Amino acid sequence: MTNHRPALYQVAEIRQIEQAAHAALPSYFLMQRAGTAAAEYARQLLDNHDDVAILALIGPGNNGGDALEAASQLAHYGLQVAIHLSSDSTQLPADAQQALQHAQGSPATFINRAAIGSRTWALVIDGLFGIGLARAITGEMSDLIKQINALHCQVLALDVPSGLHADRGTIVGGNNGSSIRATNTITFIGDKPGLHTCDGRDYAGDVLVSDLAIDPQLFPSTAIQLNHVALFSAALQPRRHNSHKGSYGDVSILGGAHGMVGAAILAARTAVNCGAGRVFVGCISEAPAYDSTQPELMCRLAAHIDFNSTTIVAGPGLGDSRTAHDFLARALAAHTPLVLDADALNLVSMETGLQQKLIARKAPTLLTPHPLEAARLLGLTVQQVQADRIATARALAAKFNATAILKGSGTIIAAPTSNGSIVINPTGNPALATAGSGDVLSGLCGALLAQGWPVWEAALAAVWLHGKAADNLVRNGIGPIGLAAGELIPAIRAALNQLILQQHTIIAPGDPLQS
Repeated sequence: MTNHRPALYQVAEIRQIEQAAHAALPSYFLMQRAGTAAAEYARQLLDNHDDVAILALIGPGNNGGDALEAASQLAHYGLQVAIHLSSDSTQLPADAQQALQHAQGSPATFINRAAIGSRTWALVIDGLFGIGLARAITGEMSDLIKQINALHCQVLALDVPSGLHADRGTIVGGNNGSSIRATNTITFIGDKPGLHTCDGRDYAGDVLVSDLAIDPQLFPSTAIQLNHVALFSAALQPRRHNSHKGSYGDVSILGGAHGMVGAAILAARTAVNCGAGRVFVGCISEAPAYDSTQPELMCRLAAHIDFNSTTIVAGPGLGDSRTAHDFLARALAAHTPLVLDADALNLVSMETGLQQKLIARKAPTLLTPHPLEAARLLGLTVQQVQADRIATARALAAKFNATAILKGSGTIIAAPTSNGSIVINPTGNPALATAGSGDVLSGLCGALLAQGWPVWEAALAAVWLHGKAADNLVRNGIGPIGLAAGELIPAIRAALNQLILQQHTIIAPGDPLQS
């Protein structure tokens, strides 16, 4: 039933696959498969309880046909199914008309809008609009969606939650539009980027993919994937006994302007806890004598750092002074790996000279902007950035000849390659919406680069681990509200070591670990 490929397909690619599949299959076959998959998932969500009420919302297209087919099958299973047609049934496409006939011949009942509020529902099936929605949902349909979103029950969206842009993860029509807020989504043929970034994670809930048993050869290669461990597992190497601190590289944090040393300390603590051999805190203002919590850090003035002998993380607490600018120019000219975050990105956005130095770099370079920083770098508004996060990440990588991490819900990693490779990260939660979490991420990036990780794998692993740590903490009752950035550091270290152990544990026959 499910497609375990991490590939993400945009609407045009889904249409291409669908068209090829239709050419090889009888009419209505895919809709029947979609309805069956949805009905099976609905029963799982209801834990196979038959004494509960299900409401199926039917829209004007084939998405409505999928919901009709699911509703008729659930009714034949013996569940209490009510169907609400939200538009003129005579205007349904041919396959959806056939699904309507099946539903009319089933034990399901048809109800009007007024009856929706008079019953208690265990599950609502959203078949209002699918991936083809091009304009904002307004008027009576918007009122219906608001009514559904106010219910206290599970909501299963078919393909995408109605109103959510399948490619971008935005609400179609922005503030003028509406979207179903689903607890679960079963998406057909292939997974969609919009389910995993921007508003997608709030509105799609848990996502299950059903490939409808389509021939795998009909699926084209795609430049967009979900982040997963296999993408960076080759770099997850255990440490050799015959090694020393010099084997794991140096990281220097360039930042620490007056009153902002804490940001640099957070990045540095992360770097030392995630494997860098030595970590320096290079402050452009006065340097603290030492960090009492992490005395292993070496705190000094930035002027005393040799930028050509260390991986550099520039930006945490850097500020926007002339001194900050001059040190950043030195970092950009260095021949060592470089992570640009926070104030370093803002300085780059303000001066073409720094931009030219960045573009000309040959050493690995990683940018970690949040949406506002990305907007400044590209001369856009935050709204424009969020309206198409994939395009924004690609533009950043291409313009600055660097791997780009566009932070946010469903962080996007983009490579400066000709095919514009994109990875969307599925780990993380709102606990990361706290001051300093970006400094922790930049320190983690620096640590991996210092240990010799390729820049692409370092970006993927850092974002995955950063989010996984937050997920683990919340699972253990720490957050999401009130989680402090510093609490992420030991959780990231634990997740990193666990990954390496899992990748390299060999269990011999008869070993008690087998059980």
